[in-house]
Amino acid sequence: MKAPAFWYKPPGFMAALLFPLSLFWQMGTGVRRWLATPYRAKKPVICVGNLVAGGAGKTPSALAIALVLQQAGKSPVFVTRGYGGEMQGPIQVDPGRHSARDVGDEALLLACVAPTFIGRDRAAAIMEAEKHGSHIVLDDGLQNPHILSDLGFLVIDGEAGLGNGYVIPAGPLRETLTMAMTRVTAVIIVGGRDDHRIKERMQCPMIRTEWHPDLPDDFPRGDIFFAFAGIGRPQKFYATCSTAGLTLAGTMDFPDHHIFSDSDLTKLRGDAEACGARLLTTEKDYVRLPHDFRKTVTVFSARLEFDDAAAIKRLLRI
Repeated sequence: MKAPAFWYKPPGFMAALLFPLSLFWQMGTGVRRWLATPYRAKKPVICVGNLVAGGAGKTPSALAIALVLQQAGKSPVFVTRGYGGEMQGPIQVDPGRHSARDVGDEALLLACVAPTFIGRDRAAAIMEAEKHGSHIVLDDGLQNPHILSDLGFLVIDGEAGLGNGYVIPAGPLRETLTMAMTRVTAVIIVGGRDDHRIKERMQCPMIRTEWHPDLPDDFPRGDIFFAFAGIGRPQKFYATCSTAGLTLAGTMDFPDHHIFSDSDLTKLRGDAEACGARLLTTEKDYVRLPHDFRKTVTVFSARLEFDDAAAIKRLLRI
């Protein structure tokens, strides 16, 4: 589902109209948390969460944290819901056997870096994951009342911010900022910008990250590309491509976690041919493509890097 445009504009008529429903959402969230009996894992749990519906950079941030842990000689293990996949879990992800339809696209990306477990019941998935590795990195679980985390990182896109500041459906927030901050150790600002002055509103450590292209030496930088993406904010991907010096003849957006149909693939191929361009997409979209179609698509890889590596190490206590 695409986020309504009014979510990212100053509060207006639609936000005011839907505000009473937001109160019911908040009430339900509170009751769910009150009734839950959270699980305390036997290994440190690092929760990497989001406050808005849609993408903010949770999975790339989780990957960046895992890399810091690995560089310090630790052995992190990922746990995620497996959004977009059909399997309920808990189960360890096997990229050689599982597809995005099985476990979701994000789980496949995580599994390429460290052992990854999925589960609709994330407490059950953590029980499996804690048998392996030194730390559990929980990709998206800030609002999950069934897990106790040792560290909580709130990921915010520095360009998009928190929208109009209202809770669903009047705005993009899953819960109020005040409620979320009771479980947050630090805030990760993604993209190097802070257009909405998030830093001024926080009373906890802030860590900035920036996107860096991670392209092989033989990447065809001089070619013309037709880019497509089914992620939370496709425009962010296109901007990163342009910043890397790539020429984009056109773009096409899809909903987050979109499963590409035959008609989608036919249109993409035709539009790219009309521009004399090569198809280009994200790693997350690539794993959702049929294997035969992947042969015609170039992948643009990028990673998040922390501006202050020492600060994240201090927070992780490594």
